[in-house]
Amino acid sequence: MKKKLGPLNCLYPMPVAIVGARVMNKPNFLPIAHVGIMNFATPQYISIGLHKSHRTNEGIRENGTFSVNIPSEDQVVKTDYAGIVSAKTKDKSGLFEAYYGELKTAPMITDCPVNMECRLYQVVDFPTHDVFIGEIIASYCDEGVMTDDVIDLRKVKPLLFDMYSKQYWRLGEAYAKCWSVGKQLKK
Repeated sequence: MKKKLGPLNCLYPMPVAIVGARVMNKPNFLPIAHVGIMNFATPQYISIGLHKSHRTNEGIRENGTFSVNIPSEDQVVKTDYAGIVSAKTKDKSGLFEAYYGELKTAPMITDCPVNMECRLYQVVDFPTHDVFIGEIIASYCDEGVMTDDVIDLRKVKPLLFDMYSKQYWRLGEAYAKCWSVGKQLKK
């Protein structure tokens, strides 16, 4: 028997991402779990949903750029801290070592194993949130988390976030091969 839960988003857990933007000419970082893959064609686009109260939104709008950084498990303390402290009351520019790529205004986190540099493509205005759609201009990855020139999730050890348990989770093991395991039913 199924229990009706109402209009509940059941997509958690989601990977934690730290959005970077220049705010008042300083790097600012905000951890979020509301990141969406828009497509897998070229150019590639991603979306991030940020509550309108965040100072990060101002920086994205002003500069037309942002970054998406994927922290690993060993960065959970700094990542969580960046989420519980507001840029309106605390300067978070020194929390992470920042670097810049092609766009020059999208701060990325050196210690995060994976970084994506994005140019703002569109803003979708919701009553409480801004959804920023960005074109991925360049992605960067620590060589130590790659296997055969592909990002290896076992080495990245990304954090997962669950809104309902209010917990960070770890990634499990690979289970089945995509676009392959289902071929069993073709017989």
